[in-house]
Amino acid sequence: MVAVVKNKQVIFRDYIETYPKVSDMVVRDDRSVSLMVEEGSNAVLLQNLYLSCDPYVTNRMAKIDHPSDSSYRSFTPGSVMFGYGVARVVDLTHPSFNKGDLVWGITSWEEYTLNTQPESLFKIQHAHDIPLSYYTGILGMHGLTAYVGLHEVGNPKKGEKVFISSAFGAVGQLVGQLAKLMGCYVVGSAGSQEKVELLKHKLGFDETFNYKEEHDLDAALKRHFPEGIDIYFDNVGGKMLDAVLLNMRLRGRIVVCGMVSQYNRDQPEGVNNLMSLVYKRVRMEGFVVFDYLHLYSEFLDTILPYIRNGRVVYVEDIIEGLENGPAALVSIFGGQNIGKTVIVVAHA
Repeated sequence: MVAVVKNKQVIFRDYIETYPKVSDMVVRDDRSVSLMVEEGSNAVLLQNLYLSCDPYVTNRMAKIDHPSDSSYRSFTPGSVMFGYGVARVVDLTHPSFNKGDLVWGITSWEEYTLNTQPESLFKIQHAHDIPLSYYTGILGMHGLTAYVGLHEVGNPKKGEKVFISSAFGAVGQLVGQLAKLMGCYVVGSAGSQEKVELLKHKLGFDETFNYKEEHDLDAALKRHFPEGIDIYFDNVGGKMLDAVLLNMRLRGRIVVCGMVSQYNRDQPEGVNNLMSLVYKRVRMEGFVVFDYLHLYSEFLDTILPYIRNGRVVYVEDIIEGLENGPAALVSIFGGQNIGKTVIVVAHA
C-alpha cells in the first residue's frame, strides 16, 4: 500500500504592488501527497528540510508582464511559492539520484515537492562539520553569487577600497570577507546598530555605518573613502547608488547584484549621477549567478577550507516551521532579520 501524507504548503494569493504582507500568502495543511513516484516519470520526490527566505522572492509576487528570462517568472496566484532550498530524496525514478540523497536547488514552499526536472538540483556531499542549512546560503546560490560577483565582475586587487551595501545580507556578508582575504579595505552599510557591530567585530570589516542614521549619504561615503571607492558591490540601488557614483575612483567597478530598495515600488527611483561613469571611466555591470554555475566546484574548493579554519564565518537567522515562512519574508523588509533568513521545514 502506497503511503500518503499531509503536505503543508504556502500559497501565493495574488499579485502585489508594494512590499508584501503576511496576508498575501496563506498556509494550507489540507492537501496530501503520495510518497511514491510514478514509474516512468523521471522525477524525484523531495522532503524539504530548509528553505531560503530572500528579498528577491517579492519580485515574483509582482506581475511581470514581459519577462526577458524565464527564470524570473512571476508566481501564479493560487499556486505554491518556490525558491531555493535543501531537501532529501524520498523516492525517485531518475537514474542520477538515490533515496536519501541530500540536494539543494529550486524547490517549493511545502513539506514535500515532486520535482520533474531534477537535473537542476545539486547533490550535497555533506560533511557533518558544516551545517546543512549553509546550502541555502553561503554554500549555495548566495555564496556563489558573492564569489563570482566579486571575482569575475569586480576583479579586486590587493589594497583596493571596496564598499558593500546591505552588507549583512546573505550575499554581502561573504563579499566583504572574501575582499578582506584578498587584502582589500572593506566598508559595509547596514540598517541597524546591531548589524554594523557584527559586521565589524564578527565578520572583520574595516569600517561600517548605519545608513538609516546618515542624513547625507555622500558625506558618509566621503568620511569612509576620502580617496574614493574602487569597487562598489550594489545590493540596494536607489539613493545609495546615486551617492556612490559621486565617490567612485578612476576606472572603478560597480557590481550590480540587486536593488532591494526598488523592489515592488510603484515608481522606481531615478539615478541622477550617471555622468560619473563617463568622467571617471567607471564600469557598471549587472550579472546573474545562473551564468556562472560552471564555477560552483571551484567555489566550493575555495570556500570550504575558509569555513573550516574559521577565516570565513556566516550568520543565519533560523525560523522554525513552514507556517512562519510568510512572517519571515515580511520581516526582512522591516530589517528585523539578523543574517541569512532560513526557514526550517524539517530537521535533517
